[in-house]
Amino acid sequence: MKKSRWVFSTSAVLLTLAAVSGCNTANSNVSGSGSGNTTTSGGSGNGSGTTITVATVNNPDMKIMEKLTPNFTKQTGIKVNFVTLPEDQLRNKVTQDVATKTGKFDVVTVSNYTTPIWAKDKWLSALTPMFNKMSSSAKQKYDLQDILQPIRKSLTAQGQLYALPFYGESSMLYYRKDLFKKAGITMPAHPTWNQIESYAKKLNNPSKNTAGILLRGEQGWGESLASLDTVINTFGGEWFNQKWQAQLTSPATSKAVDFYVNLLKQYGEPGATSSGFTELETDMANGKGAMWYDSTVAAGYLSDKSNSKYAKDIGFAPAPVETTKNGHNWLYTWALGVESASKHKQAAFKFITWATSKQYIKLVGQKEGWSVVPPGTRVSTYKNPNYTKAAPFAKLVLNAIQSATPNHPTKNPVPYKGVQFVGIPEFQSLGNKVSQNIANAISGKESVAAALKQSQKEANQMAKTNGYQK
Repeated sequence: MKKSRWVFSTSAVLLTLAAVSGCNTANSNVSGSGSGNTTTSGGSGNGSGTTITVATVNNPDMKIMEKLTPNFTKQTGIKVNFVTLPEDQLRNKVTQDVATKTGKFDVVTVSNYTTPIWAKDKWLSALTPMFNKMSSSAKQKYDLQDILQPIRKSLTAQGQLYALPFYGESSMLYYRKDLFKKAGITMPAHPTWNQIESYAKKLNNPSKNTAGILLRGEQGWGESLASLDTVINTFGGEWFNQKWQAQLTSPATSKAVDFYVNLLKQYGEPGATSSGFTELETDMANGKGAMWYDSTVAAGYLSDKSNSKYAKDIGFAPAPVETTKNGHNWLYTWALGVESASKHKQAAFKFITWATSKQYIKLVGQKEGWSVVPPGTRVSTYKNPNYTKAAPFAKLVLNAIQSATPNHPTKNPVPYKGVQFVGIPEFQSLGNKVSQNIANAISGKESVAAALKQSQKEANQMAKTNGYQK
């Protein structure tokens, strides 16, 4: 099998940013933990008196991290400023900072898509040497081997670890048990997408503001394409064949996209092109969907009575399958890395080891409830009776993460890795373009066929321009 190409450059990223970023800092939420809005201080960054800046996504888990960070400041004397942004804004803003090496952020929230690419370009600091300098007792306390192997491996490049997972995730199906019971429907142990479509049709109730199913429709390679790519995979489609020829108009891919778009248009939420993870999580918590297919990380939030009006009625099922299991559930992690341009690397390292530690998970459990501790990162979490008792979804999530197939994401052999993304640098730009085309189909501006024809053209152009196609 031909290996994936990892050709990347700063200029390529900056061109991508110019085309797609729109890094709107006016929408950023800047807050401090134990430090107000203190600017980054000088010094070596080894401890007390240092201020670091953390760039992160505005998901519930990260908001809890920000809330609990005064505990870290009290322990270490290190003050922390947070810049929290929606996913796409975060990705673009952080990419700009690491590419230009300005060092505005010390800690950045990265994923298993960006980490290997940025590691190769030396935009992130290798963490392995920092761990090697820790005392034996500190190493034992942190316990790297406790981190789930698929997640740890996805953040490793050239034999070194470059980020630590804050939470790990796969994909799953959420559904309202009360609505299913009322309609006389039993959720199968392993549902198919055709079954889900029939349930969505039966449960769709616009008059009561309840969609048959909630699905991501917001443009962005990390938004709508995350869900859609798993549907493409399990329908037997792929982005490229072994010769890096685009397959977005192939029968299998076309069928999958047509299915997803029509399912959303007929039985999905109104204004779907404005609906990403955060919006849909809120919708499901407020009873606006009979089903929702998305990230496993929402399970704790939806099970928490303080967040979800229907916590006791939320059911959980594996990601639906169609013709193949390959790539039907994704593998992703929001992780914390240290920018190579940071002037406070040691302080930043102290923060990320605190925020990803067993002790932090215990702190969240005690302060916020065990159902909302960061999932998908540590073996010990899934052996903790406090967590498994509070999280009826725990076993399902663990199985989904451990059974994900990022190295074999599709029915047919392909030259790339990644389930809900194509593991090449150029996918960030290409995925955004394709997701815009899909959004046009969802909103009715163009047909699915027209959207895929344009996407096919853009994918082939990318492959040729960047030397993938020979």
